[in-house]
Amino acid sequence: MNLFDDMRAAVLAALGEMQAAGALPAGLDFGAVTVEPPRDAGHGDMATNAAMVLAKPAGMQPRAIAEALAARLGADGRIASAEVAGPGFLNLRLAPAVWQGVIGAILTAGADYGRATLGAGRRVNVEFVSANPTGPMHVGHVRGAVFGDALARLLAFAGWEVTREYYINDGGAQVEVLARSAYERYREAHGLAPAIADGLYPGDYLIEVGQALKAEYGASLLDRPESDWLAPVRDFAIARMMETIREDLALLGVTMDVYFSERSLYGTGRIEGALESLRARGLVYHGVLEPPKGKTPEDWEPRAQTLFRSTAFGDDVDRPVMKSDGSWTYFAPDIAYHFDKVTRGFDLLIDVLGADHGGYVKRLKAVVGALSDERVALDVKLIQLVKLWKDGEPFKMSKRAGTFVTLRDVVEQVGADVTRFMMLTRKNDVALDFDFDKALEQSKDNPVFYVQYAHARARSVIRKAEAAGVGVADLSRLGHPAEIALARLLGNWPRQVEQAARTNEPHRIVFYLADLAAEFHALWNRGTDDPALRFVQPDDAQATAAKVALVRATAVVISSGLGILGVRPVDEMR
Repeated sequence: MNLFDDMRAAVLAALGEMQAAGALPAGLDFGAVTVEPPRDAGHGDMATNAAMVLAKPAGMQPRAIAEALAARLGADGRIASAEVAGPGFLNLRLAPAVWQGVIGAILTAGADYGRATLGAGRRVNVEFVSANPTGPMHVGHVRGAVFGDALARLLAFAGWEVTREYYINDGGAQVEVLARSAYERYREAHGLAPAIADGLYPGDYLIEVGQALKAEYGASLLDRPESDWLAPVRDFAIARMMETIREDLALLGVTMDVYFSERSLYGTGRIEGALESLRARGLVYHGVLEPPKGKTPEDWEPRAQTLFRSTAFGDDVDRPVMKSDGSWTYFAPDIAYHFDKVTRGFDLLIDVLGADHGGYVKRLKAVVGALSDERVALDVKLIQLVKLWKDGEPFKMSKRAGTFVTLRDVVEQVGADVTRFMMLTRKNDVALDFDFDKALEQSKDNPVFYVQYAHARARSVIRKAEAAGVGVADLSRLGHPAEIALARLLGNWPRQVEQAARTNEPHRIVFYLADLAAEFHALWNRGTDDPALRFVQPDDAQATAAKVALVRATAVVISSGLGILGVRPVDEMR
């Protein structure tokens, strides 16, 4: 049940009747007609732009269309009033029975209320986290992990078939550095002084890896040339780091469906195969790029390279895939990886990347368009930095210095549910301040507490009602403007799900839940001053049943919203 879709259908039907009656010309495209909440809630429940978007193609004044449309919509029993505003917008107020019906629909559908068919069973791949397997996950990875998982949950709720994927960056120079760093800890496990040279990873987390290497290999790798121990130490260290990463993700409630190794692309012909598919269409060629903007002839050396014709798909310049010395660029395995995803039959690809990858977006979109003949879309979501605060002071981290704040540190201090919710309180491409003190504060200024408290309050009312044997509700007893306002917000839930899923923006769910919690708390508080608004009416069983039904519906929607965020709803606050 999506009231906004229902009302749009009513508007389109009225427009069709106007065409049949000759009040509108035939052949108009109604695709741009919308029904949305008005900018000012005081103007009504919904507003349509129908007259504004149809005026020009119809050759008519917008107010004339709006007035004729209002007259027809006025005959719809669900619409209490249709008022023309400004140059031709049409504001609609729905009858109380419509909002009362929302409560019944929620209680009938339960946890399925708000589920959308937007995805229509199509397949989407959400690739997120994909941290280098060189150490435990830090707080910067937390935000990407939470965002990616919440987005996957949102898309599943909206009807998509979702695959969560982690791309293991185990094919670059960083894993060789990891191997050398772990080898020094292996030497340390044998009582030798580790030589942690500049450029190696100094973190204490590798001490345990060194001890595990000793348990696995004994002293057999000591005093051996690097060529003998580099590969086995690298593979061992990567495996241990990935084990740690999986454990860290589990702490957040994140599980992956696929772990894809970058190294599986090398020496297997998969990079060559992906590039050959592009070359067959004239999209890979040997050439020389123009000098970058700002470069002078003296500091620019033209070199012949193998290039992907990404400008044919909206990129600013063509991109090298092979260097002049015959080695692959960083882009080449990324092409092969996305080719693999395309061939797996996904209808949509979503890459969740750090903000430092902003300059990489156009080439990725270009190559996915090329590899799929524009059939598969790629949406790249960039995750901005998280700034940590504690005791009023910034909390800094430095992975290379070994003093970074880990995912485990954050979860152990505030819990997985609080961590997840707080990481979604801002849009992904906006920097986020994470204040440990604020995250644990029990006040309305802490959004996760405020939402959880609303659910706990609702559950408290429901428990009391169940104990009292409250009967079937006559929802027509819900008529106070404050009750209708809450029902109106509940009726907006399906639209919020669709909007969030269309834009791949799970933070919209957080914002909605904050508004819903505020509306519920406001109604609760009104009952303090106005006994008629209290959820339990000792002398009126029917009024109590109706009000408790509203509370039940609120709890259902809050629980569903928290489920999309991966946050457990609480039944009582401790």
